[in-house]
Amino acid sequence: MPQKGIKSVVQNRKARHDYFVLETWEAGIELRGTEVKSLRQGQCNLKDSYAVVKNGEMLVMGMHISPYEQGNIFNTDPMRPKRLLMHKSEIRKAHQSVMQQGLALIPLQVYLKDGRMKLELALCKGKKLYDKRDDMAKRDAQRDIERSIRDRG
Repeated sequence: MPQKGIKSVVQNRKARHDYFVLETWEAGIELRGTEVKSLRQGQCNLKDSYAVVKNGEMLVMGMHISPYEQGNIFNTDPMRPKRLLMHKSEIRKAHQSVMQQGLALIPLQVYLKDGRMKLELALCKGKKLYDKRDDMAKRDAQRDIERSIRDRG
């Protein structure tokens, strides 16, 4: 019986730095056997990945899953587009948002949920340079406040 709960496999830390996250969805990923084994070892890179809608299907592009070391001829292309398993209404809504508002669909993380690989997909709006600077200034100020509170106590 598969273990219960959520175990994070890989996160896209750069996404939250480069984009404002407006909405998130959970999607299953259609994978081949050795890809699952490789993901369980954490051999994945979401850095430049994004999702697109083609023919009513959601595909994640640019997601690199390294070939499984003990795999043989069954290893697949690491950069192949992977189909995401979502409801049609969710796909339609995401596609409309991307087309009308010029937003992007960015994977935030891959995790294991009740023995199945899931992907957290976010509807994102790109940040400008001054937005990134504001976030960095807020983070530094918060760090200074926490440091001064800790030193007083």
